[in-house]
Amino acid sequence: MDEKKLIFSAIQPTGTFTLGNYIGAVRNWSSLQEKFDCIYCIADMHAITVRQEPAKLRQHSLESYALLMACGIDPQKSILFIQSHADTHACLNWILCCNTQFGELSRMTQFKDKSQRHPDDINAGLFTYPSLMAADILAYNADMVPVGVDQKQHLELARNIAQRFNQHYGEFFKVPKPYITEVGAKIMSLQDPTKKMSKSDDNPNACILILDDKDTIIRKFRRAVTDSDTLVAYREGKDGINNLMSIYSAVTGKNYDEIENEFAGKGYGDFKTAVGEAVADHLEPVRTEFAKLMADRAYLKQCYSDGARRAMKISSKIVSKAYHKVGFVDRA
Repeated sequence: MDEKKLIFSAIQPTGTFTLGNYIGAVRNWSSLQEKFDCIYCIADMHAITVRQEPAKLRQHSLESYALLMACGIDPQKSILFIQSHADTHACLNWILCCNTQFGELSRMTQFKDKSQRHPDDINAGLFTYPSLMAADILAYNADMVPVGVDQKQHLELARNIAQRFNQHYGEFFKVPKPYITEVGAKIMSLQDPTKKMSKSDDNPNACILILDDKDTIIRKFRRAVTDSDTLVAYREGKDGINNLMSIYSAVTGKNYDEIENEFAGKGYGDFKTAVGEAVADHLEPVRTEFAKLMADRAYLKQCYSDGARRAMKISSKIVSKAYHKVGFVDRA
């Protein structure tokens, strides 16, 4: 019997996930655990590259952990842990930083973007965190990493670092491959459908949070920007309707032709309401399970502690071997 491939992925604890996070990434993670050995983590170490309020970071980390479970990540099937609870990531990060070129890091588009957004705190961690991302992946010798468009550059760097290490110290790290999910459309802002949906948007109606209540979700969809046409159809130049159709397709399983037929002769108002109701109903089990998990902090702690123990069991062996490869004296 073939050994299962190992997949690693992480998400930052920036509060409640958006509908875009859910459809584009998180929802697909639960199906992956049926086919692969999966390791998922809450990337709280990455989060502090931007100044965080400590109490909020702790709360957001717990909420993000509970949300992943509510979205279908089973801590018995997958390893689910909080990044800072596995110190192997930080240990391997230093070795990988020493195998990453300054020029490579300076070309990272996210560093440029975040530097512009946070000009008063352009810290070294913000510059080197792609090396930490590589450590996250290579600490488990992951075969594959699910990636969106905005993470392809970082995964390519992780591949380059692994190859450079192997060339210098001998074959050791697997060179991780991108795993492109079959579904998971890129979800755009409801108020400016040319931009990606983001919780940092100044307009609160632009973004759906997966813990929004049903009335809020429907209200936001009713206010979604469309166009002056009346035809519900996926066409070039109809960014707003295309986005809503992508969302409706993702939560109902209907293809674009079926959606066009369903709303033939109906106006945008009917369509936007239907999308809102479908999304709200689809997310209801997530909201219910999240509330249940957050009410049982002892169970949550049990889960993330066990996840960290299992993560450390794998990564400590790999990091110890990497230490030996670079010439560090073996530890007891």
